[in-house]
Amino acid sequence: MPDPLQHKERINPYMKFGARILKTGIAIVLALYLSELLNLPAPVLSGIAAIFAIQPTIYRSYQTVLEQIQGNIIGALVAVSFVLLFGNDIFIIGLAVMVVITINLKLKMDKTIVLSIVTVIAIMESQDGEFLNFAFIRLSSVLLGIVSSFIVNLVFIPPKYEAKLYTRITDVTEDILKWIRISTRHATEHTLLKKDISRLKAELLDLEHIYSMYKEEREYFKKNSVAKARKLVVYRQMIITTKKAFETLKRIHKFENEVYQMPEDFQRSILQQLDSLIRKHEQLILLHIEKIKSIEEIEDWDQDCLSRKELLAHFFEQQNQVDEMHDNLGHLSARLVPLISAVIEYDEQLEHLEKLIVSFQSFHKEDNEISVQYEED
Repeated sequence: MPDPLQHKERINPYMKFGARILKTGIAIVLALYLSELLNLPAPVLSGIAAIFAIQPTIYRSYQTVLEQIQGNIIGALVAVSFVLLFGNDIFIIGLAVMVVITINLKLKMDKTIVLSIVTVIAIMESQDGEFLNFAFIRLSSVLLGIVSSFIVNLVFIPPKYEAKLYTRITDVTEDILKWIRISTRHATEHTLLKKDISRLKAELLDLEHIYSMYKEEREYFKKNSVAKARKLVVYRQMIITTKKAFETLKRIHKFENEVYQMPEDFQRSILQQLDSLIRKHEQLILLHIEKIKSIEEIEDWDQDCLSRKELLAHFFEQQNQVDEMHDNLGHLSARLVPLISAVIEYDEQLEHLEKLIVSFQSFHKEDNEISVQYEED
């Protein structure tokens, strides 16, 4: 049976040609060019260093530059000390490398270990002329590569994660809501949905990663910082709401047989309730990017939607009837409490999301422009 969602295959952005690959290439070219311009004798060291310093955000790039500079200075100091005290025998080089690794681990600078080792080996290899001058030149070559990567990350194709985050939230939410629609109409294949639930779980984790990238993007003006902080709250709630939709889908999947055995009136109520919540979720996502101008212009999703209190009252009424009529089912309706709970929590999160979006647009309307593009990573 083909996948009824016909979902697009998610491709790891680091496994296709895109911004990060392009930036790495540019950083290497810049590092090699500057090395030749400054007549440094080992330009390859600058090229190698440039590879390790490329990061997905400017903030992380800045952190990496500081860490790599510290790590390489440590490596250079250890290398120089060992050569002056013990020489540069291959066993001494190995011992120096172990010392550098230990120091980096103690300082919790795990990411700098590889490049620090490169620095140690580059300085401690056989050399001609004055050793200290040789060591300084080698260290300078490595640091030049690190700085080159930072310049490239700062100037060339600075990463913009908001559009990417919104697009990914929209894609994942769309998949989940389609599955809910199909599941509530008993039109799913059990094994196919089970497989896609695993995929959706992984994509929700990827959402968290993209959100952290967006969170790390810095605003340089106070006015923009306030708007960014409120946007972060909105996007966090969008992710939470999508997770609640996912939790609802899992419980529909788990209790599919129990729902099917309930009275048709109850099944129809659950179907209408979920359809209303799904419409609301879809329209709130569009409202966030102002595809819908205002909350008043949205289709009235409440016409078939019970309040949370009414849904509970209706469920308990059905519960009593079912338990009286079908003693042999072993309190069938009681087993559906987790599903009803998930639907109510989903409704609560949608209500909270609506308030956050409306509030944000009221105070930061001019800051709510999102260039929604399919990212070209």
